[in-house]
Amino acid sequence: MDRLSQMLTDYNVLGAFWMTIQLTVWGALGALILGTIITIMRVSPVAVFSKAAALYTNVILYTPLTLIAFFFAFGVYMKMQLSLAPLSEPTRVHNYLMGIVAIAVYHSSLVAESLRSGINTVPPGQAEAARAIGLDFGQSLREVILPQAFRGSIAPLGNTMIALCKNTTVVATIGVAESAFVMKEMIEMYSDLIIPIFVIMATGFVVLTLPLGLLFTWWSKKATVLR
Repeated sequence: MDRLSQMLTDYNVLGAFWMTIQLTVWGALGALILGTIITIMRVSPVAVFSKAAALYTNVILYTPLTLIAFFFAFGVYMKMQLSLAPLSEPTRVHNYLMGIVAIAVYHSSLVAESLRSGINTVPPGQAEAARAIGLDFGQSLREVILPQAFRGSIAPLGNTMIALCKNTTVVATIGVAESAFVMKEMIEMYSDLIIPIFVIMATGFVVLTLPLGLLFTWWSKKATVLR
C-alpha cells in the first residue's frame, strides 16, 4: 500500500488523463471540421474534388495512426520546421500540437465515412425537392442534406469519438505526456505494481468513454424519434 501511495505521489495520473481529455476534445473538433469538408468534396458534382476526397479518405483510412503521428512530429516539425507554435517553444509543445493534428487527420477519414453513410440515408427526393425550389448545390447541402446526414450519423460518429479517445495513447510514441506515456514510466519504475497500474489506467479510460457511449446512444435514439 505504501508503494502504491508513493507511486501516485510521484506521478500525476490525473494530469495525464487531463492531457488525454485535451487531445480528445481538440482532435475531435479538428476531425469533425476536416471530415465535413472531405464529405462535401466527396459528394461534390466536381469530379476533381470528388476523386481527391476519395483518394484522401482511402489513403488516410488505411495508414496506421502511429505513422501519421511520426510524420507530423518528425517530418513536418523536425525536418520541415513547420508547426502551429513559434519554433522557440519547447519540443513538448510542438509534439502536443502535432499530436492533435495527427489525431484530427486520421479520424477525419472516419468522420467523412460516417457522414457519407448519413447522406446515403437521406431520401433522393429531398435533394430533388431542394433543386425544384431553386436551391443550388451548396444551399441544398447546408439547408437540407447535411442536417439530416448529421442526425443519421450520430451513432457512427459516437463510435468514432470513443475510438479517438482511446487512440490518443498513440501520441505517447512522440513524447506527449498523456495517460499511456505516464503508464509506461510507472511500469518501468514500479514493475511490481503492474496490475494496480493497469487497473488505474483501464478505469480512467472507462470513466472517459462510458459516458460518451451513453450520451451518443441517447442522442441517436432521440434524433431518430424526431426524424
